[in-house]
Amino acid sequence: MSSGAPSGENCLVDMDSKAGDMFGSEDAHPTGTGGAGILAKLWLPKGFSISMAKEWIDRRRLSIRPWAGFVDQRKFSKPRNFGEMCQRMVKNVETFNSNYTFIFLGLILYCIISSPMLLIALAVFLGAFYIIHLKSLESKLVILGKQLTVPHQMGLAGAVSLPVFWLAGAGAAVFWVLGATLFVIGSHAAFRELEGSDMEELLMEPV
Repeated sequence: MSSGAPSGENCLVDMDSKAGDMFGSEDAHPTGTGGAGILAKLWLPKGFSISMAKEWIDRRRLSIRPWAGFVDQRKFSKPRNFGEMCQRMVKNVETFNSNYTFIFLGLILYCIISSPMLLIALAVFLGAFYIIHLKSLESKLVILGKQLTVPHQMGLAGAVSLPVFWLAGAGAAVFWVLGATLFVIGSHAAFRELEGSDMEELLMEPV
């Protein structure tokens, strides 16, 4: 008497195929972006993926100027006048924009790590957004006759976690990060001498 259940090698093949469907299929991700392994189960918002973030970071890393030259004290001097300072700031921001980006991200990371309450507030925000996003995947969320898009979901999660951010002093942290970033980047861009190619470009510009 035969049965529909697989046996022997057929059973192993069937199990392997099911595992492949669960962890390697593009359909495993509800947003249709695909994914590798268990990361596809994270259900990231549509239009965003871990690979996109990694690609952006890789592009920035490739355009970073050597840090040894970035902080070389021999390359720093006081600008002769206000016009030269402005020229330095414009050109140095263009030259070292990737270095400045990582400095900004580093200051944000330091601010978050050094403030346990801010970490809790950030976890509350991410948790609220994740729950709202999962609910929107199960059924459309409609408020005041309008369907909630991903930006709306983030705004709703922000409203839910706003009291926690207020208790954590998020406003002061934001102003600290912006102030520290402007001070560090502004000082470096103003006192860092221009590269040789930048100097030649300025000399060639019509007066």
